[in-house]
Amino acid sequence: MDGNGRWATNRGWPRLVGHRKGAERVKEIVRSAPDFGIRWLTVYAFSTENWKRSTEEVLGLMSIFTRYIEREADRIAADGVRMRFIGDRSRLDAKLQRLMEGIEARTAGLTRLNLTVAINYGGRDEILRTVRALAEDVAAGRLAPEAITDAMISQRLDTHGLPDPDLVIRTSGETRTSNFLPWQAAYAEYEFTEMLWPDFTPAALGEIVARFGNRERRFGGVISA
Repeated sequence: MDGNGRWATNRGWPRLVGHRKGAERVKEIVRSAPDFGIRWLTVYAFSTENWKRSTEEVLGLMSIFTRYIEREADRIAADGVRMRFIGDRSRLDAKLQRLMEGIEARTAGLTRLNLTVAINYGGRDEILRTVRALAEDVAAGRLAPEAITDAMISQRLDTHGLPDPDLVIRTSGETRTSNFLPWQAAYAEYEFTEMLWPDFTPAALGEIVARFGNRERRFGGVISA
């Protein structure tokens, strides 16, 4: 969900105004996603690299995350949305962690849409944590190195229990993946759009999903004639 800060700066406003507008856009996309046949949606809210931003912006973002959960919990539950989080929570504020755990528990049985929010998430960090955990098991004699499989690694990632993404959308004109789900998105289709995230409407999502539906996906194989 890239481009919030630039959206605000282009209008002469503080960057946090853009982040607040971006949060409003998340609400719209979450509500509309099931209408396009989307049952699994993951949004990249805060990366492990985003701590490099100014203290004011980081604190502002954390405040936005907190308010979003507090204010949207009832609507999310009423809309049948199951909400989960991926990333390293240990660095997050204790109140935010409690809110995250609370809404995960509250929505655990809902199925209309599975919403995953990546906070303090980085693909390399996720893989590093997984490799360290496997190494500890090997060192303790609980696991043989030759027994490690790609399925076992997937089960140890933050996204265990979630399907691999079919489609990754990057907004704001940037054409890099920015450390987002590198293991899981190995065979995902990608869409890069010039739109800044606050301008990314449900209609824009619908157009991209329609194009995705026309793609031929081979997963390294060949489609038989």
